[in-house]
Amino acid sequence: MSYTETIGSRTYRFADLKTLMAKASPQRSGDQLAGVAAASEEERVAAKMALAQVPLRTFLNEALIPYESDEVTRLVIDDHSPRAFAEISHLTVGDFRNWLLSSTTDTDALTRITAGLMPEMVAAVSKLMRNQDLIAAARKRPVITRFRNTVGLPGRMSVRLQPNHPTDDVKGIAASMLDGLMYGCGDAMIGINPASDNLAAITKLLLMIDDFRQRYQVPTQSCVLTHVTNTISAIEKGAPVDLVFQSVAGTEKANAGFGISLALLQEAYEAGLSLKRGTVGNNLMYFETGQGSALSADAHFGVDQQTCEVRAYAVARKFNPFLVNTVVGFIGPEYLYDGKQITRAGLEDHFCGKLLGVPMGCDICYTNHAEADQDDMDNLLTLLGVAGINFIMGIPGADDVMLNYQSTSFHDALYVRDVLGLRRAPEFEEWLESMQITDARGALLSASLQQPLLEGANDWMGIA
Repeated sequence: MSYTETIGSRTYRFADLKTLMAKASPQRSGDQLAGVAAASEEERVAAKMALAQVPLRTFLNEALIPYESDEVTRLVIDDHSPRAFAEISHLTVGDFRNWLLSSTTDTDALTRITAGLMPEMVAAVSKLMRNQDLIAAARKRPVITRFRNTVGLPGRMSVRLQPNHPTDDVKGIAASMLDGLMYGCGDAMIGINPASDNLAAITKLLLMIDDFRQRYQVPTQSCVLTHVTNTISAIEKGAPVDLVFQSVAGTEKANAGFGISLALLQEAYEAGLSLKRGTVGNNLMYFETGQGSALSADAHFGVDQQTCEVRAYAVARKFNPFLVNTVVGFIGPEYLYDGKQITRAGLEDHFCGKLLGVPMGCDICYTNHAEADQDDMDNLLTLLGVAGINFIMGIPGADDVMLNYQSTSFHDALYVRDVLGLRRAPEFEEWLESMQITDARGALLSASLQQPLLEGANDWMGIA
């Protein structure tokens, strides 16, 4: 089905829904690289006007990637709930935007329709929204998950403590981990990107974190971000695996490039569940995504990068994840050129994920060859804090010495919690107070009061 829109004396024609969606997307370098972006701002406006008139029902009948050739499309269509969709089934994309922003549409309403939303519907409506719209609507849709603590409660924001090391040195990682904990970070999880995929090295890191966690009774969860097949092998060998990690994308071909399928993710999910390591809940999958991943694998099939990204959230949603992280600026300026594009993409990802019922966090980051700086990250951090982000990253000095990119620091987490009045996960907050790291309000105590934990941890690491 083709679509048309006239502006003045000029009529724009869009061959199909996939083309219309791409042309309606805000400007970004990845879509330009793929050759699917609007050729002018006028064409972009025309596409948005035409997209606003498309009935939501259209997405049930016009798959952007064929059902027969893509298991993500099959997942999206087969899992769609007509009953949940019924409440909004009469709306166009433009009407849906107005409904989302209405003062009468609350958390209960957004929760009711979750199973009736396809990622393409959510991507479409995001293309009609200003940044403030994305923030306002996402804020109304908390997604709460539990493993050893509770993440995503309104008024709270968690931090993934990322103590990476370029050689996987255990003492170096432990020192960064302790540093983050003393700043009150780590309630989302302690997550290490290993420099090596060696199973013995991965197991050593898992054992180290678990030993520390048990010794100090820290109510958090650990993860070593290796390929899911390595995690399955580690589970089979008895390693203390909490969260099961995998990068995912929005098409079957892109996921194949990651060496995964839905069946393999199901196997990993069941392996994680079999350990029964959660104490307050059983959400245990940790997924990472990023706009441009399908394009970089030549697996986008002419679909714009943001819509491909939202399809990845349908994959994540299938496995009841504890955390989903859009690593928004990590892939590079080929896909998100500058701070403005990174900011927009981060707000889109958070909004779309939350609407689909996914516990969204964001690695607010950029690579050193992007047209972005830490001021851009401060802006996005603040906006996502207002929008109700589930978690952000905590990295020493905001500079990851292993992955070589810029993110957010332990101090950045203190800033956004202070200015927005955000608290930590309740179980973790209680632990911090009991360890004399923070007071009852969540404020850091002086270093002299924290000394007993510091001395004990130094002894544990074998540091004189």
